[in-house]
Amino acid sequence: MSFPRLVQAALAALALVSIPAISAPSQAQQVLRVGSTPTGIPFTFLDTKTNSIQGIMVDLATEIGKDAGFTVQIEPMQFSALIPSLTANKIDIIAAAMFATAARKEVIDFSDPVYTYGEGLVVPKTDSKAYTSQEDLKGTVVGAQVGTAFVDALKKTGLFSEVKVYDTIPDILRDVNAGRLKAGFADYPILAYNLQQGNFADVRLVDGYKPVTVGTVAIGVRKSDTELLGKINTSLAKLKANGMIAKILEKWGQKANAS
Repeated sequence: MSFPRLVQAALAALALVSIPAISAPSQAQQVLRVGSTPTGIPFTFLDTKTNSIQGIMVDLATEIGKDAGFTVQIEPMQFSALIPSLTANKIDIIAAAMFATAARKEVIDFSDPVYTYGEGLVVPKTDSKAYTSQEDLKGTVVGAQVGTAFVDALKKTGLFSEVKVYDTIPDILRDVNAGRLKAGFADYPILAYNLQQGNFADVRLVDGYKPVTVGTVAIGVRKSDTELLGKINTSLAKLKANGMIAKILEKWGQKANAS
């Protein structure tokens, strides 16, 4: 083989070797760890059939990832562990039924609003009183979930003889169902979904109760992750405009907030 041909062959071989090395980085998607809870149905919950976390916020995080160009890896954990895990870099995003409160905003950043609602009130079915406000339960023992905005709000009222703190919402529902707890306060959509599924047959969701702690669920990120927050907000705007957020909410029995 002549020298020019040897050079051409060498260059051709080099080009073939170089192509994968150049194109590989553009093909690899960033994987972000998403903290979600196993007990916040329909926002997040453990699907025992698939042994995976499912729900509104998981679907939303997945769709945001598709739009923004990253893959999500769901990390299950208790609600109270979400913010500490985010700040400790154990997860990258919080996608759960978490209100973007002023106190939380001092520690982490939140996306634009996803969904707005207030607390619901549950009592035993044997209790037929038409409760409309927290004052109607003055002097009683009530329950709320640890780490939620409802705990401090209930305690600050000074109305109750005790505010019992529970690890999960199903724990609250179990005690109300068994008559061990006078009343429980928790995320209205989560309470409604649990009862719609026929769980806790001896619990009643009080229709006439007017919530006090109304908040907005949003996606949480570290304060240092401004670029990621920008991508999430851009994707949220697209998903709201094209109807995807409404579609996800409808899938889980919820109605989109009015614009």
